[in-house]
Amino acid sequence: MPLIRILVDGYSLLHAWPALEPAKARHSEEARTALVRVLSEYQNRLGTPITVFFDGQGRKPTVSKEAGEPIEVIFSKSGQTADDLIERAAYRFREYGPVLVVTDDFAERDLVTGLGGLCSSCATFIAQIEGEMDQTRRDLARINRRERQEFRRRG
Repeated sequence: MPLIRILVDGYSLLHAWPALEPAKARHSEEARTALVRVLSEYQNRLGTPITVFFDGQGRKPTVSKEAGEPIEVIFSKSGQTADDLIERAAYRFREYGPVLVVTDDFAERDLVTGLGGLCSSCATFIAQIEGEMDQTRRDLARINRRERQEFRRRG
């Protein structure tokens, strides 16, 4: 059965991915925006909806999204954590099919697995994203080569 949604612990993934906006603090708007941009590209390639959760810690954090970016971004409110929201979402989605939760929090992964969800470490998920991006670059290079050859052939 295909995944119905990927639920991402945003700060867990950002802390595991220092190469993403390396000069920016992991809790900065710039780092969050870069993460959302990469996840949007991955979602477009994969076709599975992605929701990224961030701890809001009672303030009004932001993330800049470009028009048309399909990623759902949720910030927890005061008295909540991103983990709380991920658990609630995993529970609610379970009747529709499996979800994949991306986090390095072992307790969170145990709970989600108990609900019937699937889990991935951040390192594994980053490797999947980078692999898909590399494949996309190779596909585009192959298509461009073929188009150049066809253009030259037509003269």
